[in-house]
Amino acid sequence: QVQLVESGGGLVQAGGSLRLSCVASGSSFSIFGMGWYRQAPGKQRELVAIITGSGNTNYADSVKGRFTISRDNAKNTVYLEMNNLKPEDTAVYYCNAPRGTAMYWGQGTQVTVSS
Repeated sequence: QVQLVESGGGLVQAGGSLRLSCVASGSSFSIFGMGWYRQAPGKQRELVAIITGSGNTNYADSVKGRFTISRDNAKNTVYLEMNNLKPEDTAVYYCNAPRGTAMYWGQGTQVTVSS
């Protein structure tokens, strides 16, 4: 069982920045991949970024060059640094922890970007 707690969302103007954090419970955090997803109103949840246990990253095309995913294994925390935010980035952002056949999710944090 993994518990995930996100923080850092909020309201920001277009062009602004936010940093999301996700703290994970449990042991062996460093060996597992982590991810960030988002869900906008009326849309399906979509992958934003993932980071492997070894630190390799991958991003959705829509956020490449603007968002950065990173992790601090000493703090059991994964981050999502979001720069040059656009109104279309408005969504609830969820932290994700795949563990074998199970998928764990945080409660989500709202990001709203005004134009």
